[in-house]
Amino acid sequence: MYKTPCSRLTGVWKCLPCGLVGVNVQKKLIANASRSHMSARSLIQLCRKNQAEWFTFQHLCFLKRQYVKSIGGVCQRASPKQEPVASALEDRDDSLVRQVQQIPALEPGTVVPPCDSKNLQDEPEATRAARLEARQWKESRVEYSDLPGIYARLSKLKLTALVVTTAAAGFAMAPVPFDLVTFLMASVGTGLSSCTANSINQYFEVPFDSNMNRTKNRPLVRGQISPLHAVSFALACGIPGVTLLTLGLNPLTGFLGALNIFLYTCCYTPLKRLSITNTWVGAVVGAIPPIMGWTAATGALDPGALLLGGFLFSWQFPHFNALSWNLREDYSRGGYRMMSVTHPGLCKRVALRHSVGLIGLSALGPVLDVTTWTFPLVSLPINLYISFLAFRFYRSGDRQNARKLFFCSLWHLPMLLLLALTCKKSRVSQDEAAVAPSTASLAL
Repeated sequence: MYKTPCSRLTGVWKCLPCGLVGVNVQKKLIANASRSHMSARSLIQLCRKNQAEWFTFQHLCFLKRQYVKSIGGVCQRASPKQEPVASALEDRDDSLVRQVQQIPALEPGTVVPPCDSKNLQDEPEATRAARLEARQWKESRVEYSDLPGIYARLSKLKLTALVVTTAAAGFAMAPVPFDLVTFLMASVGTGLSSCTANSINQYFEVPFDSNMNRTKNRPLVRGQISPLHAVSFALACGIPGVTLLTLGLNPLTGFLGALNIFLYTCCYTPLKRLSITNTWVGAVVGAIPPIMGWTAATGALDPGALLLGGFLFSWQFPHFNALSWNLREDYSRGGYRMMSVTHPGLCKRVALRHSVGLIGLSALGPVLDVTTWTFPLVSLPINLYISFLAFRFYRSGDRQNARKLFFCSLWHLPMLLLLALTCKKSRVSQDEAAVAPSTASLAL
C-alpha cells in the first residue's frame, strides 16, 4: 500500500506525529502571513521607486532591531526597540532650511550686484598680474639697520657666546703664561667658526624649523634674508675664522675648528632626523671648544685638554635632555628623533648617568696635574646638587623637575669652570715637579 511521506503537509495523514507537527507549522505560517505580506509589499514598492531612494532608513523600518532587556533581574526576553514614527521630511537634515531662513528677503526693485567671477574676468590684465604677484611668496625687505640683529639670530649669538666662553676657559686652564694677543685670536676664531656652523645649520633646517614654535621666527624661516645671503654670511665668517686659527695660532687648532664645523653641519644636523645618536655627536661638538682653547695656548693635545672636553661632554646630557623634555611636542612636530621623543626612559637615565659622572671627572683634575686636590672637594656640592636634580628627573619625569634641572645646568657649568680655574695648579709647582726627576737622575 502506498503511504504518503511524512515530509508532506497536505493530503491524507498516515503518520500521526508528523501530522501534528505539520499542523503547528501551518498555523504559524498562516499567523505570520500578514506580516510577511507587508514586508514583501514594502520591498516591492521600494524597488519600483527611484534608485536614488532605495537604501534609506525610512523604507527599511520593518527591519526592527531586537534588544534584550532584563525583567526583575530573573528572566530576559526580546522586545522591539521603541522608535517614534517620523516621516522622511522630519528625518532630513534641516541645515539647508536654516541657511535659507538666514538669507534676507529682497524687496522689489533691488538690484543684485554681479558675481565676483564676472568681475575677475573683466578686470584688466595689469590689475590681474598685480593681484597674482601680491599672492606670491617673496622675500621681505630688510633695512640695513636690521642686519646686525638678523645676523645675531642667524649665528645663535647666545650659543656662540657659550662656545667662546668654554674656549676661553680652556685657554686659561693651560699651563702656560697668559698671552693677550693669542687669547683674542683664539676667541675671535672660535666665535667665527661657531657662527658658520650655526648659520649652515639653519640653512639646512628651514623646512623643519617652520613646523616648530621654538624656531618658527628664525630669519630664514620668516624670509628676512635669502638662503644665498645666509650661506654668504656663513662663508664670510668661516673662511677668516679657520684661517685665523690655522695661521695665527697653530694648524692643530685650525684643524679642530674645521672639524667642529664639519661635525655640526654634516653629521649632527642630518642625524637629528635619523637617529638618537645625534645627541652624542652634538656632545662631541660641544666638547671641542675648550680643547681648542688649550691647544691655542700650548699647541699640543694634553690630558688636561681632554679632561676639560670631558666636562663639557658630560654636562651637555643633563642640560640638553632636560631642555628637550619640555620641547617633545615641538621636536616631534619637526620630525626630529630625540631621546626625549623616541626613548624617554633612556633620556632620563643618560641625564642621571652623566650628572654623576661629573663627580668622577672632577676627581681626575688633581690626578692629571690640572688642578689641586681642593677642586674635587669644593666642586662636590654643586655636582651633588645637579645629580640630585637629575635623580628627581629620573624618578618623576615631569616638566617641573626637567625645568629645574635645565636651569641648574645653566649656572653649574660656569661655576664648575670658575672653581677649576681657581684651583688651577700653579706653573711653578708643575716646573718643580718636572725638575725633581731630572735632578734625581743627575745625582745618580
